[in-house]
Amino acid sequence: MGKAIQWLRSVVFIAQMYVAMPLMAVFFAPFAMFSRDWAVRAVRSYCSYVRWSASWMVGLRSEVRGEAPADEVIVAAKHQSFFDIIIIVSACPRPKFIMKSQLKWAPVLGWYALRIGCVPVDRGKRGAAIAQMKEGVKKNLTDPGQLIIYPQGTRVAAGAHKPYKIGTAVLYEELEEDCVPAATNVGVFWPRHGLYRKPGLAVVEFLPRIPAGKPKAEFMAELEEVIETNSNRLMAEAGFELPPARPPA
Repeated sequence: MGKAIQWLRSVVFIAQMYVAMPLMAVFFAPFAMFSRDWAVRAVRSYCSYVRWSASWMVGLRSEVRGEAPADEVIVAAKHQSFFDIIIIVSACPRPKFIMKSQLKWAPVLGWYALRIGCVPVDRGKRGAAIAQMKEGVKKNLTDPGQLIIYPQGTRVAAGAHKPYKIGTAVLYEELEEDCVPAATNVGVFWPRHGLYRKPGLAVVEFLPRIPAGKPKAEFMAELEEVIETNSNRLMAEAGFELPPARPPA
C-alpha cells in the first residue's frame, strides 16, 4: 500500500512539475527576452521550485555540499538524471551547459537554454562534435559563467559504468580554466527513466577544483577518479548497494 501511494505521489509531482514549467516560463518571458540576467533568474527560480516541491510531495530532499563555484570555471559533473541538472542550476549563479543539439528545439526548455548561454552540440563523429563544441563555446565567451559539461556524455544509471569522453579535456585545455568536479547520488532516488521517485536525500557535491594547466591524460585520470569515487561514496551513504568492482583489464 505504501509503495502504491508513493507511485501516485510521484505521478502527481511529475505532472505538476511539467505544468509549472510553461507557466513560469510565460511569466518571466517578457523580462528574459531582453535580459540574460532575467533568463538566468527564471531558470534558477524554476529549479528551486522543483527542489522545494519534491521535498514535500514525494519526500525527496536535496542538498548541495562543497562550495558551488561563482567564478568562470568548468564544472564537470556526474549525470544520473534530470534532478542533478536541477540541483546544479539552483546552486550555480551563472550556469550554462554543453547540451545535445536536439534540446534547442524543445518547447520552452530550448529557448531558455539558449538565452542563458548553453552550447548545443550534435552527437555524431567525435571530431566533428568536438569542433562544434569548441566553436560554440568561443561564441559564448562574452557571457561569463559556469560552463557545465557531463564527461560521460549522457545520463548514467546509479552503479553503471560508462567511459569518460575526451571533450572535457579539450575544453579544459582550450579555455585554460580551473575545473570543478561534481559528484552525485541522485540516480538512487530519481532514475534516468521511469516515474517512480524514491524518498530520501539527493546530494550534489562540488569537489576541490583541479587547477588549469595539467596535461590532458593526467587531468582526465584525476577527474574520473574523484568523480567516481565520491559518487560511489554518496550512493553508498544513501543505502545503494554498489556492484562489485570490475577486475582491471
